[in-house]
Amino acid sequence: MKETLIMSPGPTEVHEEVRRAMATPILLPDGHPDFIDYYMSLTDQLKKIFKTTNDIRILNGEGILGLEAAMASLLESGDKILCIENGLFGKTFGEIAESYGAKVTFYSSDDKKPIDINGLDRILKENNDYKLATIVHCETPTGVINNIEKINALLNKYGILSVVDAVSTVGGEKIETDKWGLDLVITASQKCLSVPSGMVIISISNEAWKMMSKKKEKTQSFYTNLLIWKDIELKKTLPYTQPIAQFYALERAIERWTQEDVIARHNFLGNGVKQAVINAGLSLYPDSGFSNTVSAVVIPQGITYKILRDELWKEHNIFVSTSHGELSGKILRIGHMGENCNEEKLYRLLKAITLVLKKYGIYLKEDLHKAFVDALSKQ
Repeated sequence: MKETLIMSPGPTEVHEEVRRAMATPILLPDGHPDFIDYYMSLTDQLKKIFKTTNDIRILNGEGILGLEAAMASLLESGDKILCIENGLFGKTFGEIAESYGAKVTFYSSDDKKPIDINGLDRILKENNDYKLATIVHCETPTGVINNIEKINALLNKYGILSVVDAVSTVGGEKIETDKWGLDLVITASQKCLSVPSGMVIISISNEAWKMMSKKKEKTQSFYTNLLIWKDIELKKTLPYTQPIAQFYALERAIERWTQEDVIARHNFLGNGVKQAVINAGLSLYPDSGFSNTVSAVVIPQGITYKILRDELWKEHNIFVSTSHGELSGKILRIGHMGENCNEEKLYRLLKAITLVLKKYGIYLKEDLHKAFVDALSKQ
């Protein structure tokens, strides 16, 4: 039987070298005076991926912890914020802000397209009195990527602090934190970096630190208060116990990331998957703004997601996922991020999907795996 293949949009597959790194004997516990130097060396390496000179902090938890920590640390009751959204996680960002007492204005766009920049420009000209704005770089439920460079240019024009959910893009999509003037950029270990889930990584600008420090209200949390992470290199201590085995895995994953042009690989293979889907006669959910880290494919008539999922799992040892909410069961999401962004793995997945569809009497214009190879050869 073939090895199990996890091709959902996170958690991604973890390379054997990264898994082995977690078994490294813990010779430098986090109470050791030299541990802070090791922690800071990891954050310095991560700056190359974020393209930033800003402070980076690694927190223990899943990606949502990063969104919550940002809102808990920056907001006070009654603060006006702008939630720029075109999907589930964008809306979730606004809901988290509301739970901390913020007055949230939602700027919503079609979930099949990137955020409407011109529309955003118009509403900001009329009203720009916002403390901060939240943005999702890639909406993984729909496979749409937003142009945060252009969005943030508008926010910077009006002095609005930016908080970016880049959980499924850092390490897989182009992101220029400093060049684009991004304030908080949040990612997680289990996506493009392909480390087991359990770490949130946040880039924090000087303006963001200042905003946190100027708050009059006390942050109603310890664990999600980012200020306890400020100046840790000077304090020579960390707020709480660190997942050291995870750090060893992260260190090896970063080393692997720097050995090639990972962004180019994601672009190449992501385009190949999308072109294969189209050439085979299937449909992508988005109309435009296709992500290089996840493809959302509309499930054709004649088969259900449950049947497709179960057949892929039982007959081919491959796991895939659907979307959320109203799109649950209507979309098949192919994760091609991090270790999943691999030509052999994607070929195996696309071939398996083709075989399952044929088994249920669904014949495509071209076999998905053959269309994939053809699409790659023409790039």
